[in-house]
Amino acid sequence: MRKAMIISNPSSGKERAKQYVSKVQAILESKQYGVVVNETAGEGDAAHYGLSACKDGCDLVVSIGGDGTLHETINGMLDQEHRPLLGIVPLGTVNDFARALHISLDPDEAIEQLRSEQTRWVDLGAVNGQLFANVVAAGSLAEALFSVSSEEKSKLGAFAYMKEGLKDLVSTPDNMLRIEYDGQSWEGESPLFLAALTNSVGGFEKLSPDAEVDDGLIHCFVIRNIGVLNSLTLGTSLFFGNLKEHKDVDYFTAKEVHVHSDKPIRTNVDGEEGPALPIDIRVLPSYMKVIVPEKS
Repeated sequence: MRKAMIISNPSSGKERAKQYVSKVQAILESKQYGVVVNETAGEGDAAHYGLSACKDGCDLVVSIGGDGTLHETINGMLDQEHRPLLGIVPLGTVNDFARALHISLDPDEAIEQLRSEQTRWVDLGAVNGQLFANVVAAGSLAEALFSVSSEEKSKLGAFAYMKEGLKDLVSTPDNMLRIEYDGQSWEGESPLFLAALTNSVGGFEKLSPDAEVDDGLIHCFVIRNIGVLNSLTLGTSLFFGNLKEHKDVDYFTAKEVHVHSDKPIRTNVDGEEGPALPIDIRVLPSYMKVIVPEKS
């Protein structure tokens, strides 16, 4: 019999995760999986369970939770010879990876989509020895994102990130960054650098509309000259999917990126606090196979 592991964060989705576990288990058992259920109780648990799934030869791992739970789960699979098929039931505030894969943000629908026989190989990224699925951000916005409280995220959703981000972008001085990528370089002052693997970042599905989950590229944005007025035009560009065309945005794609600064600027990785600069980022093409909805 095939083996599956459910990794569930009981505090996700306004603490509704528990009611979904039994539904997922029933679907997996109907597909002839023997199922083990693991609930996280603290930081690092999902990574531990993800590693166990690899070591135990599980055929499938289903992550029930937000982007943080998913981030830990895939990091447990880093550098493992065997990596199980991944299923996702998104219960978080933003759920960028699920958005990029067209997985329903309605938990009940996402659970039904686990019946799908459709799978897709997806790229992941590596930053200073850890995996990421969506984005690495460096600068004032990055620091703002991991300062958003769980309470604010529950109340405001993705708008909690926007509120904190805009507040910091217009009040924080730029930092001098040096960026090297695929034999080229960029140097200058910037309050924000973004390296995205998918089209959806912070719940905005048009940040990088050209990005595909399997294109083998990191889509990079360097934002310059932020002020109250300019932040509004940047927001408009973001909304309409043409951020890379904005006059104060430098855009490029790469396979490897190195970001340096004279200051210990912090980063945000998939919505969680990441390493301080300097950072080395690279794309890992077709690193993991994921269950995706059947094509209509």
